[in-house]
Amino acid sequence: MAFLQYCDTIFSLTCLISLFVYYILRSRRSSMPTNWPLLGMTPALLWNSHRFNDYITSILKQNGSTFICKGPWFVNMDILFTSDPANYLYISTTNFHNYPKGPEFRETFDILGDGIFGCDSKMWELHRKTTMSLFNRPDFLNMVEQTTWNHMEEKLLPVLEVMSERRSKMDLQDIFQRLTFDSIFSLVVDYDPKTLSVDLPHNKFEVAFTKSEEALFVRSVVPKCCWKLLKRFQLGNEKHLSDALKLSDEIIYKLLNEKKERQIEAYDIEREQQEDLRLLTGFMREYNDQTGSFDDHDKFIKDTILSLVFAGRDSTSATLTWFFYLLAKNPIANGKICEEIHTKLGIKKGEKWRKIGLEELQKLAYLQGALCEALRLFPAVPVNPKAPVDLDTLPSGHQVDKNTKIFLHSYAMGRMEMIWGQDCLEFKPERWLSEQGGIKHVPSHKFTTFHTGPRTCIGKKFALTQMKIVAATVIYNYDVEVVDGHPIMQNPSVILQMKYGLMVKLTKKYAA
Repeated sequence: MAFLQYCDTIFSLTCLISLFVYYILRSRRSSMPTNWPLLGMTPALLWNSHRFNDYITSILKQNGSTFICKGPWFVNMDILFTSDPANYLYISTTNFHNYPKGPEFRETFDILGDGIFGCDSKMWELHRKTTMSLFNRPDFLNMVEQTTWNHMEEKLLPVLEVMSERRSKMDLQDIFQRLTFDSIFSLVVDYDPKTLSVDLPHNKFEVAFTKSEEALFVRSVVPKCCWKLLKRFQLGNEKHLSDALKLSDEIIYKLLNEKKERQIEAYDIEREQQEDLRLLTGFMREYNDQTGSFDDHDKFIKDTILSLVFAGRDSTSATLTWFFYLLAKNPIANGKICEEIHTKLGIKKGEKWRKIGLEELQKLAYLQGALCEALRLFPAVPVNPKAPVDLDTLPSGHQVDKNTKIFLHSYAMGRMEMIWGQDCLEFKPERWLSEQGGIKHVPSHKFTTFHTGPRTCIGKKFALTQMKIVAATVIYNYDVEVVDGHPIMQNPSVILQMKYGLMVKLTKKYAA
């Protein structure tokens, strides 16, 4: 133990000295990271953590889409970054079984426990099969649609109405996070946290989510001994992560116990049928005898639910935030979506907004193309980590082994000219439209937002449905203007969020 603490001290001092030297020399350095003695290229990652995704993108563009970042020599932490579609396809599909999440991912993302995103092999296969069967139930997507519309009418529109009348500045990212947080809890466990209302109440669990994601990002790019030391003494982001885990245990276990009590009590058949659509009911039924790696049935269910809450809250809210930022910068595209709503749905300008059914949503191809563009440029999960089991050679020619972390970089992939052309940095929804006016197919190993292969996102249809409803509702009813001078920066996090939110002002288009 004493030796480990000595190593930690030496590492910290060396890191500080290296960062200082890095600062002094930065004026004459290129964007390529320096391979320092002992520390490898880790100082460069830390120095550029505020612009991590753009920094890695610039490196990948200079190195043929794949680059090995050397880590500190004493911790076996080399990271291979790649945005090469051939590598992505090979790792995610062709040789899938050699590239699981791995034990180090499970340790880093320990908050997810035995949930679908933190496990491999048989447990992952069980989760995927069960979750897909629940998602594919005929009435589930209808419930998603109904829940989303209810939250539009009872939560989002009343808040936007008040803010537009006051001409108040508002953080649209915060609004979307509250909306999706309430929605996913309602869908999964039939519980409304009520974080989205006119008074915008403080909710410590919702706030803890964001802080925990920042901590997970730090864990991903620094040596294990560093974040474990912070965890031991409950310092910095590790304290936030610990608090988030305690809050999730407190809330979800409480909901589990209440559900068990309702199952014991006699209640009306209609309510039982409604609850049967909730994911919690389905998981409790399907996982009746599952105890997971912790030999604890309730924890297994809790981890399952928490993973879905993470996915349902963060990916959708992040995408909607970047989507409206891009529309504010591209008024022509915004106008085309408005025109599509009027012509394809037959809603005349000035008419009262109404619910749109699933079939009608399919007609809004330009809107879906615009959402796909936002996802291409700003994927909610910008990096997908993998860990090779055995020594292997990638299609790019790079050799990897069990000590190599692999980061499949979807953010960089969306900015590669070799994939998207010279206009890859432009927001062009038209690139997604076929000659017939529908959505053009793009292989999933090139448009990797929803991943590809066996781990393809099973909530894709669910997410797109929710995003279309929210986007169409806001666009039809309001003009969204980003506040002048508001800084737009990415937050160092495992989810691609804005560091300072998205401050906007709303102008209502039509009188009530």
